[in-house]
Amino acid sequence: MEQYLTVIFRTILFYVLILIIFRLMGKREIGELSILDLVVFIMIGELAIIAIENPKQSITTTSLSMILLMFIQIVMAKVSLKSKRFRDFVDGKPTIIINKGKIDEDAMRKQRYNFDDLLTQLREKDIRSIGDVEFAILESSGSLSVIEKKYNKDGQPQEGDITIPLIIDGKIEEENLKRIDKTNFWLRRELQKMGYQDVRKISFCSYENGKFFVDIIDER
Repeated sequence: MEQYLTVIFRTILFYVLILIIFRLMGKREIGELSILDLVVFIMIGELAIIAIENPKQSITTTSLSMILLMFIQIVMAKVSLKSKRFRDFVDGKPTIIINKGKIDEDAMRKQRYNFDDLLTQLREKDIRSIGDVEFAILESSGSLSVIEKKYNKDGQPQEGDITIPLIIDGKIEEENLKRIDKTNFWLRRELQKMGYQDVRKISFCSYENGKFFVDIIDER
């Protein structure tokens, strides 16, 4: 009887502790978990299972290990917020699989992503045909974001574009500039025309359908 009571007590204790830890680590949807989040969550879960199944395992030692993992995750999350390079290394970058109705097979190969994967995720979004897709972006979480084609009154497809980030956290995204066939000089010149002299003060700048969106760091 004592053994069963011990298991019940440990189960309730670690259940509450895990709830508190996950709450302190911040709110994230399951589908949006980064690799770092997933590793930490799995390790915390395994520690709890071992402690519940083994009554001789010290509750203090297990709790300290779980709390240490929580602090590691919080520190890494803060580093990720401040460093895009670190964020890209841990989470990866979104990949455009379908661009303006054209499938990018090279991008699919780099991500080890096949047509069965693509069709499955399109069906999950109630997309019947690849021909109806204007853009499909494989997010760093593994989910597929889809933008369908729009048609005018005559039934002709309307051309559009997706938001292209050109500056993130004060750093120019050279790869995205190449994607839209523009240069660093062109971007700086256009921003200067709008009154933005220092790109390091720009937290986010995007370009879509010939229009800029600019947000200044800590601007209220």
